[in-house]
This record gives sequence, C-alpha cells and structure tokens, in this order.
Amino acid sequence: NSIPDWSMLLAAVTTIFLAAEKQWTLLDWKPRRPDMLTDAFSLGEIVQDGLVFRQNFSIRSYEIGADRTASIETLMNHLQETVLNHVRNAGLLGDGFGATPEMSKRNLIWVVTKMQVLIEHYPSWGDVVEVDTWVGASGKNGMRRDWHVRDYRTGQTIPRATSIWVMMNKHTRKLSKMPEEVRAEIGPYFMEHATIVDEDSGKLPKLDDDTADYIKWGLTPRWSDLDVNQHVNHVKYIGWILESAPISILENHNWASLILDTGRNWN
Repeated sequence: NSIPDWSMLLAAVTTIFLAAEKQWTLLDWKPRRPDMLTDAFSLGEIVQDGLVFRQNFSIRSYEIGADRTASIETLMNHLQETVLNHVRNAGLLGDGFGATPEMSKRNLIWVVTKMQVLIEHYPSWGDVVEVDTWVGASGKNGMRRDWHVRDYRTGQTIPRATSIWVMMNKHTRKLSKMPEEVRAEIGPYFMEHATIVDEDSGKLPKLDDDTADYIKWGLTPRWSDLDVNQHVNHVKYIGWILESAPISILENHNWASLILDTGRNWN
C-alpha cells in the first residue's frame, strides 16, 4: 500500500478552514429586534424610580395548548417568576422561595391568600410578553402584589392580576406578624398605587357534592408539586382545577377571569 500524501490533505483542510472563516466574517452580526433578544434580559430590570420590576418572556412551543396559545398555567408561571426575580434584583433574596434575609432568619415564607386575575387576551406561540409587577402594603401584616402583562410589540393588555400575601412560619405552618426588621427591608419598595384589578371582596361559596357542578376525586399533592419551601405552589391548584373540568369545556372555552382563595389551606 502506498503512503497517503498528507500534504494534499493538509492543504484541503486549510482551504476549507479559510473559506469558513471568510463566511463567518461576512455574517451580519448586528443586534436583532428587541423581541428576538428576550433571553438577553431574561432576569428583568427595575424601572420607574426603582418601584416596578419588568421582565420579558417569549412564549415557547412547550407552553402552548392545542390552539397554539399560551395556557393559563404559563401565564401564571410568568407572574410567579417575576416575583422571585423582583426580589433578587432588589438584592433582598434570602435562602427561601422569595424570602428576604430577615425572613430567612426567622424561618418565614410568603404564602398567597388570594389572587384575582383578569385575562383579556391569550398570547400565541412566538409572541413576547412584557410583565410589570410592583408591591404595596396590605393592612398591617400583609403585602399586595399587582401585575400588568402586555404584548411587547402591540402593548395590548394580556392579563392583569392582584394578590395578597402573608407570612407563615415554614416549620409550624402558622401565620406570623410582619417583623419590623422585615418591614424595614421591603417597605422602601412599597408603591402607593390603585389596585390594577377592581377587587372582588365577596367570599367564595363553599362547594360540596350537592352544589359543585364538577368533581374530581383523588387529587393529592405529588412530590413534583412541591416547591423549595415544601409547599404546593398556587399555580398547581389551577392545574388541579383544570383537571376537574370536562374536556368539552376545555376545548371550547378559555378562562376570562379567576379568583384563587386559598384560605388557610397551606399545609
């Protein structure tokens, strides 16, 4: 067998490399439209004098339903994500799920007692949504958090939401008053602002086997339903509600509004 001519092979490889390098330099590396760069600022930013947190999300293929629009759970997860990133961007993230350092010292976590959401439009696959969120006081020991979600390109409102949060000891599962040290941490970020949703102050009627339209039995928390606080996230409750609805409703209707009232079911 003859010995291969390695010089010819080396010359061919060099030619290919130089051609590839030329093509690389000819590529247009100018920044694309902002809506094509959502991952570049995925952690969001503080705006409006440091009181509003803003974050963009691109609707992914795995976040849509059969109609190619985002699911209600996707939208709710966006709200949840901005909560944590708001706390982190403000430099207040302790070792809990959204807890501040002073809360972490006292084994305190936030829990949602009530959330009200109005959905005006569902974004589609590939759309970019812009989420604004801010906080304010709710009574002596609670905190209100509002969200306004818009289509990044058109400015059309998608959902608006408001919620009430209180503190709970993650070990005893009992509610706690807001310590002054915690108030000093979060108070500077409280914003005097009218609630973005006209709050429904009515109490939800109790449902039982006789009054409920639909019942789904056997829904118990799984390990994957728990967050880092060993607590069932409120978005999971919405998934359970969807599981109880007939397919005919899910196929032909979208949620326009919802009120999630967890009461004292935080265990």
